[in-house]
Amino acid sequence: MKIVVIGGTGLIGSKLVSRLSDKGHEVVAASPRTGVDTLTGKGLPEALANAHVVVDVSNSPSFEDKAVMKFFETSEKNLATAEKAAGVGHHVALSVVGTDRLPQSGYLRAKLAQEKLIEGSSIPFSILRSTQFFEFAKSIADSATDGGNVRLSSSLVQPIASDDVVAALADVVLGAPVNGILEVGGPEKLGLDEWIRRFFKATGDARRIIADPNAEYFGTTFDDTSLVAGDKARLGTVRLADWLSRSKKAA
Repeated sequence: MKIVVIGGTGLIGSKLVSRLSDKGHEVVAASPRTGVDTLTGKGLPEALANAHVVVDVSNSPSFEDKAVMKFFETSEKNLATAEKAAGVGHHVALSVVGTDRLPQSGYLRAKLAQEKLIEGSSIPFSILRSTQFFEFAKSIADSATDGGNVRLSSSLVQPIASDDVVAALADVVLGAPVNGILEVGGPEKLGLDEWIRRFFKATGDARRIIADPNAEYFGTTFDDTSLVAGDKARLGTVRLADWLSRSKKAA
């Protein structure tokens, strides 16, 4: 089966390409680095020729409100056009848990717009919403840093290892379209401030974390229910302590 992974050279995409290739499938890693640009449509017809499944794990290079909305809307429209022309039978997209609960976030508004375009297309689809990746801990901390202080909400999140996300994505890709939304989350819930505090301890980061219930997360405040997966979600198996231990050894 031919599978095209849009964003196939990134963190999730490269791991997904490897996993699906190991299972014997013909997998194309499509990204601007390989000559495929969803914003302009360049290279899409050639990459999607004879494809059975297209997986979109791409991300916007800018999180500014207008830029991120333009990226996801334009990319999704170009993908839908190319997929219809190629006769693609299954469109899979990676999204974010909480897209429908936090409209103040420009990034999540853009992801929700992407989801709506997918749902409105005639192409059979599956959307997998994931909680935040362990690998994003530093960028989350950096975005909340002012001087030597990091101001973070203590509300619950449910971080997950990228490997667990890839495993869930692969199963969705190789299954039948659900024409709906699925969720995957980490095996434990903890406050955002506590997650980053443990990350700092493991990495020797000396920045001071300040717990603030009004601290914004990429443009929005949130509560204990906003960014955690639902009761029917698939749960990953890698716990934060294990991931931190593995990452420390790898470093």
